[in-house]
Amino acid sequence: MHIHILGICGTFMGGIALLARAAGHRVTGCDANVYPPMSTQLEAEGIELVEGYGADQTRLEPDLFVIGNAISRGNPLLEEILDRNLAYVSGPQWLAEHVLRGKWVLGVAGTHGKTTTTSLLAWILEEAGLKPGFLVGGVPQGFGVSARLTESPFFVIEADEYDTAFCDKRSKFVHYRPRTVILNNLEFDHADIFGDLEAIETQFHHLVRTLPRNGLVVANGGEESLKRVIARGCWTPIEWFNDSGGWAFASRDAERFEVSLAGKPLGTTRLGLPGEHNRANAVAAVAAARHAGVPVDVALKALETFPGVKRRLEVRGTVRGITVYDDFAHHPTAIAATIAGLRSKVGGKRILAVLEPRSNTMKLGIMKAQLPGSLAGAELTFCYGKGLGWDAGEALTPLGDSATAFDDLADLVSAVAGVAREGDQILVMSNGGFGGVHQKLLDALAR
Repeated sequence: MHIHILGICGTFMGGIALLARAAGHRVTGCDANVYPPMSTQLEAEGIELVEGYGADQTRLEPDLFVIGNAISRGNPLLEEILDRNLAYVSGPQWLAEHVLRGKWVLGVAGTHGKTTTTSLLAWILEEAGLKPGFLVGGVPQGFGVSARLTESPFFVIEADEYDTAFCDKRSKFVHYRPRTVILNNLEFDHADIFGDLEAIETQFHHLVRTLPRNGLVVANGGEESLKRVIARGCWTPIEWFNDSGGWAFASRDAERFEVSLAGKPLGTTRLGLPGEHNRANAVAAVAAARHAGVPVDVALKALETFPGVKRRLEVRGTVRGITVYDDFAHHPTAIAATIAGLRSKVGGKRILAVLEPRSNTMKLGIMKAQLPGSLAGAELTFCYGKGLGWDAGEALTPLGDSATAFDDLADLVSAVAGVAREGDQILVMSNGGFGGVHQKLLDALAR
């Protein structure tokens, strides 16, 4: 079968492309904004990319169009598909029907930490010899690809609450029918499609309703929102983490921590990812892996070799003793947690936060009042405010002289390079390509 994917360079749809190719299909696709790591990953797999959404792409005559959720009515190719009554399906529906059916699906849902926790879980199962298939919203360093199809009965998936497609406004994760699910956390986000937190809680409730009696919910006991979701109805056993009565961890030093269940110590491990939030992610992954049959001691040993995920505190380079990191953080909670995690790693060294508020929620200004508090852990903040519907400089006023907003990327790069000194940690945070600012900063520092 020949499938043509609209929005192929998104992390999820790019993963669909890899899975379809591995299943033996001919895969082509199109997108308007192409940037690494997904573009390079697709090119390496020999998948043909078409720039833009021209209606003439129907001449490729694929058997099926797979539509990404970034594609809206008015898109010229989508309109042509609808006008000609050509066969199409959403990405999540295609995945559910062609890959996940019959699999033991382990899903990871939550506002924050999905990509890291999904990668941790896949890594644990891999190290345990289970050879899972997976689809992650990023590129796990140990695998080198965002998606993989195997003969294993296990499939690990990042279960996103964002909507499915222009024709299906349910959350993606309701299609996946997991047996094991991690509910990491739940905050208000995606203000472009959800009116309030209760609306998102309803989608999580719908997810919980799909789990079987022999499944398992691994849920964050520190989240009142998740307790409300569970209270609406749950027919599946629950194990709470980040909870003294359930799965918990106790830090031993900067890298090592002890894992316990119901107050009983199960072992000590080491995780290269900094921050308390990542330790909670790891404990959740251990709990989910145990449900799939992985002994806890095997899971703890696997954590020690976990190599990380691209764009999650990924070191992009060091020049003159100044290190530049790339991170996907874009929600205030994630920004604060990322800065805190880096702080636990670098101690008293200066952190220079470079932020692009690019998500739809941030562009709407819904959380601008939370930004100053989330950035308070950095010594200096440089915000790229071009294209926002609100004044970034004004929003960051509570930070005083430590924060500056820029509408010109070159000016931002020059300002950061001008104040950076040996030992500084430059933390770049964006959920997009950010105009290649990471390399621009490294080049400017080198000059």
